[in-house]
Amino acid sequence: MAIEVTVTDPQTDDDQKSPAPGEKQTSMDLNLRKGVDGSVMIFDHDDIDIVILPEQGKVVALPKEVLTDEVYDTQNHLFKHLAKKGIVEFDSIKGGNVYGAIEAAIQKSAFEGLNAIQAAIFQIGKFIEDERPYFESEKAYFDREEKKLLEPDEEDSTELGEVPHEETKGSLRPGWVRGPYGIYDMYRV
Repeated sequence: MAIEVTVTDPQTDDDQKSPAPGEKQTSMDLNLRKGVDGSVMIFDHDDIDIVILPEQGKVVALPKEVLTDEVYDTQNHLFKHLAKKGIVEFDSIKGGNVYGAIEAAIQKSAFEGLNAIQAAIFQIGKFIEDERPYFESEKAYFDREEKKLLEPDEEDSTELGEVPHEETKGSLRPGWVRGPYGIYDMYRV
């Protein structure tokens, strides 16, 4: 008994032909480099760098600068995304041998003509596209806050000298005697 599955997009015409084998189906722009050992390094994400090691069949996510809770959450989201899409084996997600790294094994392709490494790169690109609006809104928020502090509008600013000055300010009053157990009740003259 054989099962045949056909996936179609309901918004497209039925007359549209599927691409021929070997023909480019889709494309995306990623900031990636290929290492001497054949590894593919993706640098598009703001928190993490992603390395695909084809020889070992692994995906590794490394923190860009400092390991924080946000970086760990990003790594966690990445590997959940890849596991749900069937790219990595869910039970292989673990900490790597580099501090802050998380890695997972790429599943072997059971389909003829499907390159698991290309599928992994594509799904990582999709993950980065999904995360991009969040990072853009976060950057815009911090830019607005910085501008608000550095270039305040008329309502939030005062001219130098407008603030009334008091003769005594703060908690250290001149003339009070201070001792090891607090302020004495006597006032020094």
